Amino acid sequence: MSVIIQHRIPTLLIALVVTGQFIGTSLKAQDSIPLAAAPVTSGDREKSSIHSFYAGTGYGSNLLYLGTTMSQDHGFGFASASYGLADKLYLSATGYTISNFSPFTAFYSLGLSFSHTFNSWFDISTSISRYNVAATLRDTLFSNFSYADATLGFDWRILYSKVAAGGLFAGEGQFYLQTRHSRYFETPSFARDKAFFSFDPYINILFGTVVSIETTSGVTETTVSPGYRPWKNNGRWQGPSTVTRYSESFGLMEIDFGVPVAFSYDFFTLEVEPGYVIPLYSSEGTSGTKGFLLLATLFFRIF
Repeated sequence: MSVIIQHRIPTLLIALVVTGQFIGTSLKAQDSIPLAAAPVTSGDREKSSIHSFYAGTGYGSNLLYLGTTMSQDHGFGFASASYGLADKLYLSATGYTISNFSPFTAFYSLGLSFSHTFNSWFDISTSISRYNVAATLRDTLFSNFSYADATLGFDWRILYSKVAAGGLFAGEGQFYLQTRHSRYFETPSFARDKAFFSFDPYINILFGTVVSIETTSGVTETTVSPGYRPWKNNGRWQGPSTVTRYSESFGLMEIDFGVPVAFSYDFFTLEVEPGYVIPLYSSEGTSGTKGFLLLATLFFRIF
């Protein structure tokens, strides 16, 4: 299921790096690729150490990333580790497994992110991720690819907004534009100030490459899976009895929204995120998904 709310900058940066997006849309992949919060308690915020290390695991109903399903509409699990420096720079590694697919580690990702808060209402972040898929699954899932983005964050007090521009690189480049609006809040701490609940309802809007596929039976719109290009002959492929033409355009791909609910206690955070995806290309497209998604994650702070 993917970038930062200033109350949870370390938490969400880890989520972003681990899943590539947020922004990925992942539930939100974003995003992304969309995950759990690493535990950040009131005591943690006061710690002076500039080093941190996190480990996490999770399971989701479908891994949606930048408008396409990276798990082919199957459930997926992941395990990750992340190192943080001064709550600004994060380096993460994540392995993913997909239900009914072999090998067990279907693909893995490496990510690096940096963020900086200028004042109470403005921050920036940038990230880069690399995804490598098992050789036997590249024709089934997706090709190896890299993704990089830059994000501007604006805190309007009652709403937090992010605008992210990114590029996916897998032989050919693809440009994406996302905007996310959320309202984070948390309960008062309890259990000797070690525990609290947090909520971060959001809506995410994704713009990117939409492909029109024209055949003798009509026109279908779909998104493009990473690295996949079925057309190589001037946008035209001819079979025994049909002619198929492909054309690309930049436009609105999907809208998704969700309500992450997290429980944090001392060194761990458990988060459950239900969400809903509305694709804005025609329903005949095969590389995306629509409907209800669910993601559950557990993260530990080692130090």
